[in-house]
Amino acid sequence: MKRRAHPAIAAALTLGIGLGGFFDGIVFHQILQLHNMLSGWLPVTDLVSAKVNMVWDGLFHGGVWAITMTGVILLWRAGKRTDVAMDDRFLVGGFLLGWGLFNVVEGVIDHHLLGLHHVVEALGRSIWDLVFLAWGFGMIAVGWLLVRRPH
Repeated sequence: MKRRAHPAIAAALTLGIGLGGFFDGIVFHQILQLHNMLSGWLPVTDLVSAKVNMVWDGLFHGGVWAITMTGVILLWRAGKRTDVAMDDRFLVGGFLLGWGLFNVVEGVIDHHLLGLHHVVEALGRSIWDLVFLAWGFGMIAVGWLLVRRPH
């Protein structure tokens, strides 16, 4: 029986998107407080703007929680199948693909197209927005190499 990699990769990719979002929200929004979800549109200058941004950060976390739970379910299902190859490189590669995809999509849409926020909001559009994209593309490249590499 030929073992398939796609279910494991899809699960890991979904987990990577969700956990990449959690990393962004926890590290950049909460711990370092570099930006909030809408701080490019509604700078945090008083209690009302802080509360509005906090609600949108919470909605963001709710969304990435749902994506992460979807990844857990996909991984659980893939792990129960005998025709799925649960190889470390598929899981790590898929995870990196997902996290990188999160960074690139979020960076292009939120930072560059809509200006919802920037990586370091106090600087506005800066080199850090490009570093965030480069970090995402780097993870995608490494993840792709891992999942596409022959046995």
